[in-house]
Amino acid sequence: MDFQPTRDQRDLRAGVRELLAGRYGRDALRAAVDGGSAVDRELWRELGAAGFFALRLPEAEGGVGLGLPEAVLVFEEAGRALLPGPLVATHLAAGAVPGAAAGTAVVTAFDLGERGGPLVSYLAEADAVLGAAGLPPGEPVRSADPLTPLHRVTGGGPADVSAYREAGALLTAALQVGSALRTLELAVRYAGEREQFGQPIGAFQAVKHLCAGMLVRAEVARTAVYAAAVMAQAADAADGQAADGEAADGEAAEAAEVAGEIAAAKLLADEAAVRNARDCLQVHGGMGFTWEADVHLHLKRAWVRAEQWVTAAEAEEALAAELSRTATGGEAR
Repeated sequence: MDFQPTRDQRDLRAGVRELLAGRYGRDALRAAVDGGSAVDRELWRELGAAGFFALRLPEAEGGVGLGLPEAVLVFEEAGRALLPGPLVATHLAAGAVPGAAAGTAVVTAFDLGERGGPLVSYLAEADAVLGAAGLPPGEPVRSADPLTPLHRVTGGGPADVSAYREAGALLTAALQVGSALRTLELAVRYAGEREQFGQPIGAFQAVKHLCAGMLVRAEVARTAVYAAAVMAQAADAADGQAADGEAADGEAAEAAEVAGEIAAAKLLADEAAVRNARDCLQVHGGMGFTWEADVHLHLKRAWVRAEQWVTAAEAEEALAAELSRTATGGEAR
């Protein structure tokens, strides 16, 4: 079996990278940071027109009709570009919230903290909250990431997003993988340009080891995300086809296995994004800690994303439950 991306998938990824490079390059990123503009409505509509949000929506409903394997490729590129906004929530809302698929509506979600706490990102910029009847009131709170504004909801409880949690975690993991790969690129490029003692610092063993570790983390996380996407897509295709009790039991076991794979992918991707950004800072030295460098933006975004949809503690619990289930012959404990 060939698990390499198909030509169409590679073309899709290249097209998204080209779109984001032309529309949201470094100059646009820095302008957004300096201007405090977290969501560019015009860019949001362009993403909608390109099928970013309607990617998994069936063609009969006006979508592109692709699946999770294609979605993670697209979100990986968005993470690489450090594209801000509630990308995952709006994508999940396609078909459920009017305007989400076309990018004419910005949709956020209660996706921060364990099982969705009172914090909501991009509440002031949003037109809707996934699963909620309307926009709840909220008070702004300080965010680590300058392009992820946060609000603490003050009225009512958080909306239930459990039906979207696994897909949301997987797509967020793809964003993290993109960021991890980008900080690897930044570190390798700087190590080849910066000279010390008459040679590039990339020639020194300590720097080589840092970059090698970054590569391993990013590629392991990417592999886990791709594998989870393929498994989840196969499980979705088989969903609802159980004809008897035995088939239903097999379907439940498969769902538990997919949940474990997604939890592992999120855990690995969060670690890769955070640790790669830290090591990238280390390679850059004092320059990496300046406001002008982009490395700190990747680190701050990675910190926020690590708390979205599935936290490290939740992922570890899900993995422990899956290991327990398989060790006891399918009976979860």
